[in-house]
Amino acid sequence: TGRNIVLRALEEPVRQIAFNAGYEGSVVIDKLKNSPVGTGFNAATGEWVDMIAAGIIDPVKVTRSALQNAASVASLILTTEAVVANKPEPAAPAMPAGMDPGMMGGF
Repeated sequence: TGRNIVLRALEEPVRQIAFNAGYEGSVVIDKLKNSPVGTGFNAATGEWVDMIAAGIIDPVKVTRSALQNAASVASLILTTEAVVANKPEPAAPAMPAGMDPGMMGGF
């Protein structure tokens, strides 16, 4: 459903941060869902910390703007009946193998 798509999309930044730090994103997401409010995963140290006490904060305006822009693009794609995109170009054929030097009279 649309609700599940949005929820999954909201999890992706956490998943990507965990992956980039060498952790399994799904495990981090699962533990995060069962953690108290304010607790989060410090990807730099691999520890679960109180985010504010650890100094890990996001400016609300930046987070809100990112979510609004993502929602705007998602709703635009969902409500349009067509999307214009670049057509992938076929890969160029491989160059043929060179001639064997023996076929050139031994030169």
